[in-house]
Parts: sequence; structure tokens; C-alpha cells
Amino acid sequence: MEAVGVLFQFIGGLGMFLYGMNAMADGLQKSAGSRMQQLLEVLTSNKLLGILVGAGITAIIQSSSATTVMVVGFVNAGIINLGQAVGIIMGANIGTTVTSWIVSMSEWGEMLKPEFFAPLLVGIGAAVIMFAKDSRKKQIGEIFIGFGLLFIGLDFMSSAIKPYRDAPIFAQAFSVLGRNPLLGILTGAVVTAIIQSSSASVGILQTLALNGVVNWQSAIFITLGQNIGTCVTALLSSVGAHRTAKRAAVIHLLFNCIGAVIFGILMFILFQFRPQLAASPINSVEISIFHTIFNIANTIILFPFTNYLVKLSYVFVKEPKEEKEQVVDVESEMMRHLDSRILENPSFAIEHVENEVVRMGQTALMNLKISGEAILKNNQFEAEEVLKNEETINHMERMLTDYLVKVSNLSLNEEQHLLVKNLLYTISDIERIGDHCKNLAELAEAKIKNNIQFSAEAQREMEGIIMAAVDSVDHAVKAREAHDMYEVRQVVQCEEQVDSLEEDLRERHVERLSKNLCTTETGVIFLDAISNLERVSDHAHNIAGYVRDEM
Repeated sequence: MEAVGVLFQFIGGLGMFLYGMNAMADGLQKSAGSRMQQLLEVLTSNKLLGILVGAGITAIIQSSSATTVMVVGFVNAGIINLGQAVGIIMGANIGTTVTSWIVSMSEWGEMLKPEFFAPLLVGIGAAVIMFAKDSRKKQIGEIFIGFGLLFIGLDFMSSAIKPYRDAPIFAQAFSVLGRNPLLGILTGAVVTAIIQSSSASVGILQTLALNGVVNWQSAIFITLGQNIGTCVTALLSSVGAHRTAKRAAVIHLLFNCIGAVIFGILMFILFQFRPQLAASPINSVEISIFHTIFNIANTIILFPFTNYLVKLSYVFVKEPKEEKEQVVDVESEMMRHLDSRILENPSFAIEHVENEVVRMGQTALMNLKISGEAILKNNQFEAEEVLKNEETINHMERMLTDYLVKVSNLSLNEEQHLLVKNLLYTISDIERIGDHCKNLAELAEAKIKNNIQFSAEAQREMEGIIMAAVDSVDHAVKAREAHDMYEVRQVVQCEEQVDSLEEDLRERHVERLSKNLCTTETGVIFLDAISNLERVSDHAHNIAGYVRDEM
């Protein structure tokens, strides 16, 4: 029973460690908010900046796997190119070393031992979450609780292993791994691939090292394998993605494999000359030092060869011999851009989906212009085009709604929750604009079918209200895109103009009907058309209102 109890304690400790790491990353991610978005905006064709961005993002979200998965998503969505992706991937490997330094804090001194301050961190974090009203303070509370649970989990694992640190099985196992570098690398890779986190697997290795059961030779080769194992997540995420995204995942694998080969050979030679070092126990701080040196040195060595890494990825993921030219429509482009891998980071996901909402708005604006032309000129071709575009807008609404629902279930701060809610309202309003365009197209078809023409005066009036409605939607889309209060004010002015025109034109047309200057059938179509245009401007006003609420 004692052995079972120890096993349960180790599993419980591992669970708290993983949960604590996740909670800490969650809180850091929420606190970072738009700052993570700004990190990507800093990224240019300068690969050195890409390394800094990759390191910064990974330090915040505590997972190089998650960062690389996001990179695969960005490449697949066309946000960044392969050259920029290489820099971020290299930086991600450096950023992941932060976790190993956090784990090794217990060896820095008595005051930093987990059992000393971890319960205090959890207590402070819980108090902040329970009593603070400000969301930012609550996020700080989450970080404290995550930090505390991470260290308590480490302490549980360490306590479970401590009674067995002199057991022959550990010495024998690590002796075998030490003698066979390939087996050590394979072990590290497999464990990391299973738990999908090199930070967590390095943490487990450091826990064993805290109890003096790991020697230098086995720890070094297992650590090299852990860096290879972390590539599996990105490789799996690239399945079904565009070829360019697959190449980004392959570059990540190549980068870590080349580094593991270089350092594996160097360390194997060193251990042949220093067998006493190879057999001596390694502590968690020394693992952190090696992990950091490996990732920084690997980046320095391979940074000048980034273009060759890109070319090498083309060898593994080839271009098809004959690729037929295909017309990419708005709908399929949006499907490619709404990549689930980007959901790894809420800030980027929100920014990206907002861009697609703007794209939907621009499609609806184009359809409004076409429907206006159709009803003014009795153009059957344009009326049919509006109806086809309306189907596209409906599909876009479904895709964006599904994606935003997924985003809303992520860890968001209050500002992000408001933005997601407003984007959901916005796509609903855009879809309603599309419906009114469809109504206008159907009215145009009715005009064509019954050979109806507006009088010269009615034609001029219709042109004026269509122009005002188009302007209102145009400014609303621009307001959503640029978060610009000037555009919001322009929408308000246009909407008031359309309301005034609709009321004035309705009275004039009723007067023409009473004087028999136009037929009842013509009058019904005219009045329905201006009513639809007035509703279009109302929805534009709603879209601008959401932007105003966010500022």
C-alpha cells in the first residue's frame, strides 16, 4: 500500500505542477492582453526581431509547442511568411527555458524552497481573486495561485521520489540511458511528445535531479530529446494545412534535430574524456544552465543559415509538379484565415477574426452597391449577382460565428470579452445588411419582370438615398477596421441623413401617387426600396455604436 500511496502522491504532484503551470500561463496571457498583439506587430522582415518576439511570447504562455502551433497557424493564414516564422521558432526555444529556471529556484537558497513560500502565494492569490473587483487584480491572483500550485506540485513529486533515491533501479536506468545517447534522446523525445510540453518534461527531469538520481550524461541526452519531442505538436497541427504551414513545422523539427546532433556529438566526446563528469549527479540548476546554453547557442549557430533551413523544408514538403490555377473566392480565403491553431493565443485570434469581420463588411458593402445599380438600371445580371453574394455572406456569418464562439471560450480579459461580444453583434448586423440587399435585388427583378421604370424625379431621389446608405455602411466598416471615432461620427451623420431622406421621399411619393403621376405597383416598389435602405443605415449605425462602446 505504501508504494501505491507514493505513486498517488507523485501523480497528484505532477497534476498540480501541470495545472499550476497552465494557470500561471493563463493569468500572464490575460494580463499581457494587447501587448502580445503588439509583439506580433513589431515583427517585420527582420529575423532578429522575430527571435525576440518568439522568446517573449513563449515566456508569457510558457509553451514553445503552443507558440510553434500558432506560427503554423499564422503561416497557414498568410499572416507571416516562412522567413519570419523561422525567427519566431528559434525564439520560442529560448523562451521555453524560463520554466526550467522557475523549477530550479528551489536550489537557489532556503528562502526560495517551494515548501517555504508556495502556500503563501496560493493564499495571497485566492484572497485577491475573492476580494478584488478589478479584473486585472484578479488576473494577478491567478498568476500567484498558478505559481504556488506549480511549486507545491514539485514538492509533492520530490517528496514521493525521495525515499527511493538510493534505489538501484534509478541508478541502473540512468546508467543505461547514459551509455546509449540515442536511447536517452529517444526517451526525452517520446516523453515530451506524450505530454505535449517540453517545459513540463524538463520540469519532471529536474524533479528527479533534485533528489540526486540523475547523472550528467543521461540528463544531457534526455534534454536534447525533449527539444525534439516538442516538435511533434506542431507537426500534428500542420496535418491538413497548406504546404507552407507544413514547411514551418518541418523547420521547427530541423532546427531542433540539427542542434541535438551538434550538441550530442560534442557532449559525447566530452564525456569520453571526462567519464567522472558523465557519471556524477546533476542538479536542477545545472539542467537549466545546459538547457539555456543549448537553445541560445543553437540559435546563434543556425541563425545565419535561416534561408537554407527554408530551402531544406522545400525538400521535405515538395511543390506539386503541376498545379492547376484555381480562383480563390472570399469564402474559401476566410476559411483558411480562421485557423484553429491561432486560438492558442486569444489576442492574436481576436485580432485576426476582427480582420475577417471587416472582410465580411466589405463584401456586404460591395453587394449594397451592386443592388443599388440593379434597381436603378433594371439590370438582371447584377440582381442575380447580389443573390449569389448573399449566399456567400450567409456562409461567412456562420463561419465567423462558430469561430467567435470558440474564441469566447478562451481565457479572455474584460476588454476582450466586450470585443468578442461586439463582433458577434456586428456580423449579425452585416448579415442583415446582406438580407436588405437581397430584398433590393428582388425588387429590381420585379421591376424587370413587370417592365417598370421610375420617373426621372423618383430616379434622382433613389440615387440620393442609395448613395447616403452606401456612405453609412462604408464609414461603419472603416470605423470597425481602424477603431476611428471620426468614422463613427460620419456614420451617425449619414444615418440621420438617410432617416430624413426616407421620411421626405415617402411623403413625396405618396403625393405623386395621389396625383396619379405613377402607378400603385411602381409606388410599392419605390417605398419598399427606400424602407430597406433606411434599415441598412440603421444596421450601419449599430456597427459604429459597438466601436464607440469599445473606445
